[in-house]
Parts: sequence; C-alpha cells; structure tokens
Amino acid sequence: MTMRRSRPAVTGMAGSALAASLIGGLIGGLIAGAASAQQTDAPPRAAKRPHQVASPNGARNDDYYWLRDDTRKNPDMLGYLAAENAWADARLASLTPLKTRLYDETVAHIKQDDGSVPYRKHGYWYGSRYQTGADYPIVERRKGSVTAPAEILFDQPAMAKGLSYFSIGDYAVSPDDARIAWAEDIVGRRQFALKVKNIATGRITTDTVANIEPNVVWADDRTVLYVEKDPVTLRGYRVKAHVLGTPATTDRLLYEEKDDTYQMGIARTADDRFVCIGVQSTVSDEQRCAPVAGAATSPAAFAVIAPRAREFRYHADHLGGRWIVRTNRDAKNYKLVTIADADMARGTAGWRDLTPASDTVFIEDFRPFAGFVAVDQREGGNRMIRLLTDAGASQAVKADEPGYRMALDVNEEPDTPWVRYTYGSLVTPTTTYEVNARTGERRVLKVAPVPGYDPAKYVTERVWAPARDGTRIPVSLVHARGVKRDGTAPLLQYAYGSYGISMDPGIDPGRIGLLDRGVVFAIAHIRGGQEMGRGWYDDGHLLNKRNSFTDFIDVTRYLVAQRYAAKDRVAAMGGSAGGLLMGGIANMAPADYRVIIAQVPFVDVVTTMLDASIPLTTFEYDEWGNPAQKPYYDYMLGYSPYDNVTARAYPAMYVGTGLWDSQVQYYEPAKWVAKLRELKTDANPLLFRINMEAGHGGKSGRFERFRQNAEWQAFMLQQLGVAG
Repeated sequence: MTMRRSRPAVTGMAGSALAASLIGGLIGGLIAGAASAQQTDAPPRAAKRPHQVASPNGARNDDYYWLRDDTRKNPDMLGYLAAENAWADARLASLTPLKTRLYDETVAHIKQDDGSVPYRKHGYWYGSRYQTGADYPIVERRKGSVTAPAEILFDQPAMAKGLSYFSIGDYAVSPDDARIAWAEDIVGRRQFALKVKNIATGRITTDTVANIEPNVVWADDRTVLYVEKDPVTLRGYRVKAHVLGTPATTDRLLYEEKDDTYQMGIARTADDRFVCIGVQSTVSDEQRCAPVAGAATSPAAFAVIAPRAREFRYHADHLGGRWIVRTNRDAKNYKLVTIADADMARGTAGWRDLTPASDTVFIEDFRPFAGFVAVDQREGGNRMIRLLTDAGASQAVKADEPGYRMALDVNEEPDTPWVRYTYGSLVTPTTTYEVNARTGERRVLKVAPVPGYDPAKYVTERVWAPARDGTRIPVSLVHARGVKRDGTAPLLQYAYGSYGISMDPGIDPGRIGLLDRGVVFAIAHIRGGQEMGRGWYDDGHLLNKRNSFTDFIDVTRYLVAQRYAAKDRVAAMGGSAGGLLMGGIANMAPADYRVIIAQVPFVDVVTTMLDASIPLTTFEYDEWGNPAQKPYYDYMLGYSPYDNVTARAYPAMYVGTGLWDSQVQYYEPAKWVAKLRELKTDANPLLFRINMEAGHGGKSGRFERFRQNAEWQAFMLQQLGVAG
C-alpha cells in the first residue's frame, strides 16, 4: 500500500546543474518577484501573492500558493528554492568538518562488501551483495547450492551509472526461470517502468511499459501483470497483462478500480496456484483471485474472496487446499480464519476461526506453511512471532530485551518446518534466525555486521510516559552506558504516528555517532501507529489526530521530568506524516524544543486534502478526513501546521524536501518555510534544504542517505551544544 506520507523519509543536499546555474544567477539578485532579500545576512523571502483557496466551507487566502508548479519549471519558484539552498549552504559552511566526521563515522560502521542471507526458490538460491564503495547491490542467483556459479540478475552499480537517481522496485522471475521482469524508477517520483530481460544472455527486451506501480507478477512464461497509474493523480487503478513481444497499447485490461479512494496491488499466493488483485482503502479491503492458468486471459476468472464493506478489512493467502485470511471481522485487533476450497461458494459463512479475537494481541501478518502458520503479531508494544500448528498447538518465539522487533523474513518455500525471521533492538544488530516449528530448535543464519560497534557500551530501556488523558505511551530509549540520568543530557526524540504504521526499535549506523556524543535517543510510540493495537490507531487519526501531537509533547515532558534530558537540550525529528507531527508541535509547544528536524513534511493539510488532483489525496479521506465536510474542515484547520503559523518564537529548524516528491509535494514545506520566515519573531536559524534531483526518499544509494543525514545531524548537534 502506497500512502502519501507512507514512510519517515529523509532528504538531503541539492546538486543538479539546474540548481547550480540558478544559484549562480542569484549573485546579482533573484529572479524578479521570487524573493525580496538578497543580502548575505538576511534569509530569502518569498513574494506574497494573494490567492483564494476555495472550499465548500468558505475561501481562505494563501499568499504563497504561487510556489506550487506542477511542471516544476516556473523560474520564480525555482529561483526561490535555489535561494533557500544557497542560504542553507552559507549557514552550514562552518559545520562542514563536523558533517564530514559524522559521515565518516557512519561509513566506518558499515561492512561495505556485505551480502544478504540467500533464500531458496524453485531450486535456486537468491541473494544480493555489495562491492566496497558501491551505492547499489548486485542481485544474483545460484542453481542448486549457495556455492554454485552465480548468475547476475541485476548489476545495479552499472545500471545506475550516470543517473542521479535509480531504484528497482519489485522484480519477479518467470515460472520457467528464464526471464526476469522488474519495475525501475530513474526520477524518484515513483512512476516506475516495466522492463524484462533474458537471464542467460542478459539481453533486455524491447518490452517496456511506463507509469506503473513498483509491482510485477508473472501469470505465465510470456505474460507479466502490472498495475497502471493514473497519469495525473498517480493512483494505481488498472491491472493489465503484457504479453512479451507485443506493444503496450494492446495490453489486456484485467481489472479497473473505479473508486478513487482505493489503491491496489497484485501478488501470487504462497503455493503459486493463484494470482490475486487486492484493493485497499483505510477502512476496507477487497481481494479477487484467479487460478494462474486463467489469470492473464480472462478477467472473469478473478473471483472475489469477500465483497468490500466499510470497516471490513482482510487479506487472504492459499496453501494446502484452503485459504487463510487475516481479518478484522468480529476482531478489532484481527484474527485468522480458514476456508476450505469446497466452502468458498458459501462466502463468509464458510469461515472458521483459526485464532481467537483478542484485546491485547494485534495480528500484523502471517505466512502459511505445510502443517502450521507463522503469525507476526504485537503484544505489549513489541512485535513478535508465534507458531500455530494445524492441530492447535501454539508456540511463541522468545526474546530477552524489554523493547525489540521480530518480523517474518523471506519464506518462499512453504513445504518446510523452518521459519525464517529477523530480530533486533536499539542495541542488538539485526539477526536473521530460523526456527523449527516441530522441534523448537533455533539457529542463527547471520548477525548483521556493524564494524567498530560494541553493544555492551549502550543501554536500552522501555518506559511508559503518561499522556494528559491518562493513557500510557510506550517509549523506546537508548543511550551510551556512561550517560548519567541527571537532567543534563541532550535528547533526540523521534516519532511517526500515522496510518497505523508502527515504529519498531532497531540499530542505525548513522545514530551510533550521536550516542557516542552523549545524545539520548527515544522513539515515542504515539497514537496513530498500531504498536498497541488497532485502537491505538483509531485514537490517533481523523477527529482524534490531536492525540498524536499531545502524546509526543507529553513524552518529551515526561523524559525531561524524569531527568533523561535537559529541558533546553531537546531535539525532535520526524518525516513525511511525521513531518506533520513536527509542524504540529512547533505550533503547539515551541518552547519544549531547542531544534526541530522536519523531513518531507506534510504541513498544508487542508489545501492538499481539498485537491483530488494531487497524487494520492483521495486515498486518505479516512486517514485525515474530507475537508469538504465541515466537521473535518474545522478540525483539520485547527491543527494544520501551515494554517497555524503565527507571530511567535519558534525553535531552530531544519526542513528538507525533494523537488520530485510525489507523496508530499515540494510546495508544502516551501510554503510553510516562507510563512515561517514572514511571521516568526525569534532569531533562531531556519534552514530549508531542497534536493533538486530526488523525491520522497531523497537521493538513492546506500551512502547518499548518510551524507544527507550528516548535514541535519551536524546542525542539530550545534543547536544542542554538543561538542563535535
């Protein structure tokens, strides 16, 4: 499921020739009307151009609406963005040595020639490996054993050469193991292109389809299924079948979703017997599946598992003559049910409970195996694995830390007793295990190497912070063992809190340098996620969205009161929908934070959600509300960060965006920064970094992310008074 604000991404430094030429042109003054301050001692100021934003609930004036340009070619707009980048460059110049040290320290914690744990499928072992210094991995397979000669599937370093952005989304090998199809993005706007090549020869075919989702499935040896995007809204809305060697214009339409509040994906079932099309909204799912033999040629072959209904969600998989379904039917936190093939015609009347409904256990995912089901679930704020046999026996995989994350890993072959999963925490490197569902034996397949890292030097805790309404908010903490709890330490607090996406603890090589400098790091598991179950999400979206903001603020105040941190040394960080959180706390509790890092922030809530032409807006009416309806309009207007900027003192701020972002359009943070510059009364630095060559996730490549992070980290440490 692709959501507008779906992941807490980061952006970084601009570097395109376009940006460079514009910055050069700013020496003698900005393009007329784009900004009003060219002096090196004054930040850029965007021109004010009144514009009425219409809605059924009245019009609002927006002086900075002109910064929106869907073509991304407006010279005034580009001039303003270039001026902001130039301003950030000048203000950050003195931090270059610290930025370099932070980046070098991070890279020192990365095993550069690392590889994945191979997994088996159809007699081949698949895996990936990095070469030293490479930004992208080589993806390969070996026939029969992990020591057999490698067949290169993707030489990504070569494929990405000369490109400022490169990403492979989904890829799939044909049933006869001869060809591979993949989705490729070279812009960063998540408009992928379908490509196919012969594995043995390496020859890329002439088959290509533009503007698709990163999701491809083979129906047979000659036919690839894909999801076509709407060219304006970028909503995936049609499933089509492409026969190799034929023009894309003749691709067969298998399904079209007419309701623009739904999005879709395609997949094969665990036993490879069915191809399924899943459509999903915030509160409803529908899945239609066809036997593989008819999936490419007959739209009528796709039968609905259960018809859609509001507040009814489910996902089905098939193995061993039965369907297994994760559903919220009579189970708010989800349960598993099973349906015999012979009972499919009975609809939900044929469903039989496999697990009970629970108020404390939230089922996140599952994977069927021969004779048992591996269940990925949450309990007490932690994600864990439970094995459930067909005979009804249940076995939990154990953990020894207060805050951790387990998750099912790649399990492509269901006819095995061995279940592969990963485990990690804020101090324990990600470890890949497999456990035997019959004997309970567990073995380590790999511990992710973190050179120069000693987990004994760090301490992790799980604390519970009281929110203002009495709710206890789980918080995952980590700090160096020598940091004293005396109210003097600097704190970096992070959260997301939307879409039911949970933020689980894990090691980040880019965070180790912060911990070594005495920074306490905390993840606030605020409402809006699903760490504590579906009710946790319900209490943090729509007309309960303010709980996400107040939870974050209350966690900060609790950690300060408990002397984990100094009151005047608190940093807050969030991206995407977490950037909305940052904008909200900046307006609601600016005095609680010394510095705020807001990456690709969704800050112009009402205007964006009024515009159905903006990519992905219609998916999200059940997440934020539809502002065409007055109760939602009034509520959203009350917290929308852009609409609530006033003349007051704000913390130091670092704001990042990407010009080609399709999820949070660049003009949201651009407008927000412009309004902050106009109204804020403090002298604290406000820096706006626009990546002119990337989208929601910033520039691609494993090292580039750390280069980008090093900049905001250096700025943050300076503001917190931490020695470099």
